[in-house]
Amino acid sequence: MRELGLNDRQIRAVLYVKEKGKITNKEYQELFKVSRITATRDLSELVEKGILMRVGRGKRGIKYVIQMMQK
Repeated sequence: MRELGLNDRQIRAVLYVKEKGKITNKEYQELFKVSRITATRDLSELVEKGILMRVGRGKRGIKYVIQMMQK
């Protein structure tokens, strides 16, 4: 995952999602002691790289799950 340019938090978040099945922005903030903006940026990068997929609607209904890999 390091080759994809992920930071340590993002790598740990992917491992967390693999274990738990999902992560929310709030969980990310609490797990890694970061601001909402940092959590949003990190999670958005994971979505852009095709690692996570954003599902749900509204502020509180959004969660991130593993994106199915095409390789």
